[in-house]
Amino acid sequence: MTGPGRGPLAGIRVVEFAGIGPGPYCGQLLADMGAEVLAIDRAGGAGPRNPVNDRGKARRTLDLRTDDGRQAALACLARADVLVEGFRPGVMERLGLGPDAVHAINPRLVYGRMTGWGQDGPLARSAGHDITYLALTGALAAIGPADRPPPPPLNLVGDFGGGALFLAFGIAAALVERERSGRGQVIDAAIVDGVASTMGLFAGLAAGGALSLDRERSLLGGAAPFYRTYACADGRYLAVGALEPRFLRELLERIGAEADLLDVQGDVAEWPGWSERLAAIFATRTREEWAGLLEGSDACAAGVLALDEAAGHPHLAARGTYAERDGVLHPAPAPRFSRTPGAITDGEDADALLARWGV
Repeated sequence: MTGPGRGPLAGIRVVEFAGIGPGPYCGQLLADMGAEVLAIDRAGGAGPRNPVNDRGKARRTLDLRTDDGRQAALACLARADVLVEGFRPGVMERLGLGPDAVHAINPRLVYGRMTGWGQDGPLARSAGHDITYLALTGALAAIGPADRPPPPPLNLVGDFGGGALFLAFGIAAALVERERSGRGQVIDAAIVDGVASTMGLFAGLAAGGALSLDRERSLLGGAAPFYRTYACADGRYLAVGALEPRFLRELLERIGAEADLLDVQGDVAEWPGWSERLAAIFATRTREEWAGLLEGSDACAAGVLALDEAAGHPHLAARGTYAERDGVLHPAPAPRFSRTPGAITDGEDADALLARWGV
C-alpha cells in the first residue's frame, strides 16, 4: 500500500527530522495510524536504514546548515501538523528551526521534542543511552537476579517504552487540545520522565510495603519461583508467571510438583529452595514439551521464543501480529481500531507528498 493512509490519523501531516531510536519509531507509529510522514535526512548525517521504522514515510535529504535547506524545511513545516525531532537541546534553535521560528509561521504546529534527559536540568546537554536513563530512574536497579549485575533489557524500557510511546501519546493529546484552542505547543518528551512514569506502579506499592524492589525479594524481578524463567532439557527456556494462587495451583498440578509451595508462596525465605526444585522439574523436558502441556491453560507459562520463531506461534499467526515483507519481519500496527484500522504502508514519493501539501 502506498500513498496517504486511512487510519485514525489520516490527514495529519508530520515532519520527522530523522535520527536513530525513539524518534523514528514514533514516526513509524504515526505513519502506521495513517499520518503522512515526511522524514528529513540531514545531508551527510544519514544513519543505517531500518525498513520497519522507515515504513510509511516519504524521505527528503536537506542540508539544514544552509539557508536553502533551512527555508525548504520551513516551507514543509508551514503546512505540517506535527514536528518530531530528537537532537540535543539547542540544536534545532541553532539551525533556525526552533519552536519560536516555526510557530512564527505555523502557530498550530505540535512541536515534539524527544531526548533522554529533557530540555533542561544539569544533564540536559550530556550524552546518554537507554541504560543510563534506566540507571538514574530506579528501573535498572530492580531488574535481574540479585547475585549478578542488573542486565540491560534491550532498549525497550527507555528508548521505546519511556520515550517514543510517551512522545506519540503527547502528540495525540496535543492534537486533541488543538481542536479546542486552535494552537500548537511544544512537547518535552524526556525518556527519564517516561520511565519514571512507568515506575509508578512499583513506587506506589513499595511505599505501602506491598512490593519490594530489592532484587532478592522482588516479586516481578526474577526472585520469585513462580515468576521467572527456567532452563529446559534442550537448553531453551520456559517463562512462568503463575502469580495468583489458583494459577499456581494449576501449574503445580500440571508439572507434577508438590502442592506445598502454595502454603509458602509469600515466604521469601523459601523462594531459593523452591526455585531449585522447580528448576529440576523443568530440566526434565524440552521447551516444546512443556509448552504443549502448559500453553492454553491457566498455568500462565509459555515458551521463550526467539524473534524469528514468534511469527510462527499459532496465537500470533492467527492474529497476524507479524507480517513478512521483502524478507523482513514487520510487526503489525498496534493498537487495533474497529473502524479506522492502521496499516503497513510503503510510504510515497516525497515530491508527490509535497505537491499534495502545496509545498
